[in-house]
Amino acid sequence: MQTNAPKSIVWIIAVIIGVLGILGKFIVLPVLTVWSFWLLLIGFVLLALATVIKGM
Repeated sequence: MQTNAPKSIVWIIAVIIGVLGILGKFIVLPVLTVWSFWLLLIGFVLLALATVIKGM
C-alpha cells in the first residue's frame, strides 16, 4: 500500500476535529462532551483516509 501526504486543508480540518474531541473530554461543554469520542475518531479516520487516498 502506497501512502501519500494529505493536503494541508484536510490535515487542518482533521486536527481541528481531533482537538475539539480532546477538549470535549477534559472540559465540560454540553455538545463536545457527549460527542468527544466520535469527534476524535472522525478526525483520526479522516487523516488516515487522506494518507491512503491520492489527491485528498
